[in-house]
Formats: sequence, C-alpha cells, structure tokens
Amino acid sequence: MIRLLFLLLLLALGTPARADELRPGYMEFTQQSATQWMLVWKLPMQGGFTPSTAPLLPKGCALTGEPQRDIANAAVTTRSAVGCKGEVAGQFIGLDGMETAQSDVLVRVAPLDRPVQALRLTPAEPQVSIQEKASGWQVAWTYFVTGIDHILFGYDHLLFVVSLVLLLSGFWTIAKAVTAFTVAHSLTLVGTTLGLIGLPQQPVESVIALSILFLAVEIIKRKPGEARLSERVPWVVAFGFGLLHGFGFAGALKEIGLPEQDISVALLTFNLGVEVGQIMIVALTLLLLATLRRVSDALLLPVVKLATYAIGITASYWFIERTFS
Repeated sequence: MIRLLFLLLLLALGTPARADELRPGYMEFTQQSATQWMLVWKLPMQGGFTPSTAPLLPKGCALTGEPQRDIANAAVTTRSAVGCKGEVAGQFIGLDGMETAQSDVLVRVAPLDRPVQALRLTPAEPQVSIQEKASGWQVAWTYFVTGIDHILFGYDHLLFVVSLVLLLSGFWTIAKAVTAFTVAHSLTLVGTTLGLIGLPQQPVESVIALSILFLAVEIIKRKPGEARLSERVPWVVAFGFGLLHGFGFAGALKEIGLPEQDISVALLTFNLGVEVGQIMIVALTLLLLATLRRVSDALLLPVVKLATYAIGITASYWFIERTFS
C-alpha cells in the first residue's frame, strides 16, 4: 500500500526523454499484380526490436530483389518486392523476432480485388491470418486498441491529462475539462485526417510540450482563494490545447495509415480508444490521490509538487528538443 504513494512521482520521473518512442510499428502488404506484391515494414528504433527482426511472409511468397532501407524520424523503414505463387488468403503474415518488442505492429493487407484488412501483431502473437474477407469488426477492434495504446504510451498526451487532474478539484470540474479536451482533439483529428485542415507537425509537437509546461506552472503557482485562469475556465483551456493535441493524434494516425474502405470506422474507433485511455488515466490518477489522502494527507502536497516539477522539466526538454532538432 505504501508504494502507491509514490506512483504519481514515478509516472513523471520514469517518462522517457522522447514522447513518441513507443508508437507502434507498421507493415503494409500491397498487391500490384496477380503474383507481385510490395512489402513495407517500419519499426521504431526505440521499440525493442532487434536487427534480426524480419518479416514472416505467407506460404508461397518470397522477397525478390534487394530490400531498400531508410532511417528517419527514429524509425527504420524497409521496402521490398515480393513474389507470391498462390493465394495469400488463409495464410499467415507476421514478424520474426518480436519477443523483445515493447510496441505492437499494425499490418495493412491490400489485395487488388478485396477490401483492405487491418491486422495487429503483438509479442505474444507475432503472426496473424490473412482473411478471405475482412470484417468491419476486425478494423474497428484494431484501431480501438491502437487508440488506447497511443494515449497510454504517447507520454505527452498522457502527462497533459494527468496535469489536468492534478490541477483541478472536484469530479465534475475534471469531467468537464477532460470532455472539452476530447471534443477539441476529435475535431482536429477528423479534420486533419480527412484533409480539411492541417498544420506543420514539428511546430504542433513543440506547442503540445508547451501546453504541458503551462499546466505544470499553473499547478505550482496556484494559491488557496486565488483562482488562476486555468481554474476559472478549465474547459476553455482544455478545449484550446485539445485542438493542438488533435493535430498530434492525426500525425500519429497518418504514420500508422488508414484502411481506404473503412476510414470512418477506423477514425471513430481510434478516437473511442483514445477516450477510453483517457478515462483510465483519470481514474488511476484520482485513485492514487485518494490513496495519498487516506494514508497521510501531509504527503499529498509534497508528492504532487515533486511530480509536477518532474512533469515540467520533461515538458521543457521536449519543447527544446522538438524546436531545435
């Protein structure tokens, strides 16, 4: 029970230097003719993958030619032509050497004559079956779980939600602020993904780091009886920053890719997954705060302050890194 007292602090201090280290990997298997396919796999360099990690192709398929590798945005992307002698439906596709991976891999299979399939590889299940006919539920579940992962392992978004909970008092006040944040990032996520709006990704990521730093400063500077701007109109602040975080979600979703035949389903379930992840973060943070109060009310303020300073330092580092790198 005593260990719970320090989980808020460890959450901040244990946050990696980069906010996007655990974004999922990506594999795309696209048919170009009756026997020719193109395979692209992208693995994050910080995701626990080893140099021996290699694709597991469907039976009757083999790489043709020399694979082309590129390194950019902390990920290794490999492209190779693939020749297949028979039908791939009912066969398995995956990655060999995922035992040490810290992130999952999304697989997009695009046959010429059938809808695109969205599949998911995990260290426990490193290969999956290509279906004869993909179901909408398959796409929905894949992107729902991806949305949860992105809020739980996208540390900048996670720390923003935690900071909101640390700043505000009262369940309904927190609920309104988090709802405003959700509505705002949903608007920009959908708008950007559909090509209606857009901003350059690097400045957006820098301002996202600033939004976390702003909340950290608000927490440290608040005084009893003197409500600050973020405490007077928290839903306005959360909505404004939520618009920016939506561009960040859209950037991650662009890297992952969307199934052309099920864009609306993928968008909806990804956003629902993000919302479920947020609820989990809020619930856990409130539980830890309640535990602190119950065990020793005197510990609450110093632990929250120490965690807030750690969050602020992390956000400052991200801002400098994203602005000048």
